[in-house]
Amino acid sequence: MRLIIGILIVCGSVFGGYVALGGYLAVLWQPFEYVIILGAAIGAYVIGNPGSVLKQSLGLFGTLFKGAKYKKEAYVELLGLQFSLFKLIQTKGILALETHIESPKDSEIFKRFPIFASNHHAVEFTCDYLRMVTMGSNNVHELEALMDEELETHHQEQERVIGAIQALADGTPALGIVAAVLGVIKTMGAISEPPEVLGHMIGGALVGTFFGVFVAYGFFGPMAQSLRGIYESESKYFLSLKTGLLAHVSGQVPVMAIEFARKSLMSDVRPTFEEVDKATTDLSNAA
Repeated sequence: MRLIIGILIVCGSVFGGYVALGGYLAVLWQPFEYVIILGAAIGAYVIGNPGSVLKQSLGLFGTLFKGAKYKKEAYVELLGLQFSLFKLIQTKGILALETHIESPKDSEIFKRFPIFASNHHAVEFTCDYLRMVTMGSNNVHELEALMDEELETHHQEQERVIGAIQALADGTPALGIVAAVLGVIKTMGAISEPPEVLGHMIGGALVGTFFGVFVAYGFFGPMAQSLRGIYESESKYFLSLKTGLLAHVSGQVPVMAIEFARKSLMSDVRPTFEEVDKATTDLSNAA
């Protein structure tokens, strides 16, 4: 919804203001100018990015329309999941985790937390490190270094996509100039035409410059920024998961481990202590 509202504001302000000044929208309809600019932009995007980035790019519009999927309820659920896992270890021992981490799709604990269970990367991250703990790896500093390396790699993969969109935004105005120059070349080839015809042709050529700047700063640039915010939200989700796991390995009781995890969250989505306490109490009663 936020994306749609933003698009409407951008288009309404630009084209509405243009019409209010006495401009004619029909003049802006120069389809071949748009083909030159967008076609060249897509071609440059393909040239400049590896197949993995191109594959990720296919789902970008869906990601942008949905926005950040990690709201406060997702974090309450994440903290509740960690509490349940740590409580199980506390009461039944570390080996009680094996059935859950070896077959997470069949885990009754994971099924109780659908937002987490639907996140393949989060499930894999949790199971991998808990498996290492069950195998005797309890050096907090070594685990933290390994987690940081994995999360940094994931972050770099996301940054490649953001950088690709930002490069698209940076290059589109120049492609608009290319389209405008081609329009001027076409106009110069018809220099013997009457002034009104030449004026129309020059106006059409200038539309290329307008369109290149318009899509760059009105859409591609903001898309890259929005995508960065969405990915930062995901990074915080994994940071909270990492913090809770490390606190548990360091010997903190379940309540304190999830408090460490809670404190790592951004203030606008961080559940209060009372909200987490109620959620964990409900989980304890359900068990």
